[in-house]
Amino acid sequence: MANLLAGIDVSLKSHSVQFMNDNGDALAFFSVPNNVTGAETLCQKLMDTAIKYKCSLVRVGMEATSNLGWHLAHFLKTNLNQQSVFQAQVFVLNARKVARFKKGYDTLPKNDRIDAWVIADHLRFGRLPHEMTDCIQYEALQRLTRTRFHLMQNIARDKTFFLNQVFLKFSGLRQDNPFSNMFGTTCIAVLQELEPEQIVAMSIEELVDFLKEKGRNRFDNPQDIAEYLQKLARSSYRLDKAMADPVNLSLSVMLSVIHTMEKEIHKLDKEIEKIMKSIPQTLATVKGIGPVFAAGIIAEIGAIKRFDNHNSLAKYAGLVWSQYQSGEFESQETHRVRTGNKYLRYYLIQAANMIRQYDSDYNIFYKEKYAQALKHQHKRALVLTARKLVRLVFMLLKTNTLYIPPERRER
Repeated sequence: MANLLAGIDVSLKSHSVQFMNDNGDALAFFSVPNNVTGAETLCQKLMDTAIKYKCSLVRVGMEATSNLGWHLAHFLKTNLNQQSVFQAQVFVLNARKVARFKKGYDTLPKNDRIDAWVIADHLRFGRLPHEMTDCIQYEALQRLTRTRFHLMQNIARDKTFFLNQVFLKFSGLRQDNPFSNMFGTTCIAVLQELEPEQIVAMSIEELVDFLKEKGRNRFDNPQDIAEYLQKLARSSYRLDKAMADPVNLSLSVMLSVIHTMEKEIHKLDKEIEKIMKSIPQTLATVKGIGPVFAAGIIAEIGAIKRFDNHNSLAKYAGLVWSQYQSGEFESQETHRVRTGNKYLRYYLIQAANMIRQYDSDYNIFYKEKYAQALKHQHKRALVLTARKLVRLVFMLLKTNTLYIPPERRER
């Protein structure tokens, strides 16, 4: 029995489709609109062609291009699996791997038809990722965790921009902040309500009262802070009126944007918590893996049954290292392979950094790798610790058992 291979080059308005057989012969090329009608047309053409050529297996592949192929992939997965004439598989391929595969054909031009043909040929040669699974629950969680990740990146960037504006308004405060947090209530009140000239002109008593009011009497030494704040104000640069008003407006706008995004993150966290309650998992029993990291890790992994072992999970996360060996020589300097799921890798590395502070096994392992590293000690040791964490994550998700820390194991 033959196989039917369908390569799809997805785009915003339409998809280019190439049908191919096991021998690499092109069977058909056509385009369909990126809507329900187009998906139905493609599905019918797949079934008609499979029956015509007596195919027992139909493989459909498309690149993970933003979300442009998301609806089509799920439509095909659902509808093709409802028939019993042939087995159907849908693959969402890594665009970088497809591009590297295409380099083997050094004379191919760049157009939609060729791109669809390359994807179909890639399906023919194999070495494919796990078949796409229809796990809407995990994908719904992933939408939320990735949105949260995106907002956190934006907040970090906007805070850096905000701090640069602070230097223009109050250079001394930016250089040596007497408050514990630049974005704390009292520090923000100083920036929004006072100018360096006003702070200098105020009496110590007035400034102390201002700090007490804004800090809700939480300061142990408001007098010392007030005196130091005046010292910083005296040594700070002064802004011309023409520059001062735009800087103050910039600070106000950026602060409003940051606060808005923080409120939206709070909304996301509530929804993430709801979904997490419906997913059996024990990652949160590991001290250091809080609800944010647990949700991020589970959202990116999806169903753990997709992975045969912790090695395949590590490869998916991009926590594997290259090997350079020739004859009797084998290099000791290896580099991490620059592929894999960047979101999962981020959550694993951040979680590993927290776990090593609480778990003696991970702390000892981190210190050993730190001592062995010739350069970039912390970075290399932390990534290796994250690789060790992959084994634990795989085991906990696979068995749904509680984690017992080393201190309790010894009892």
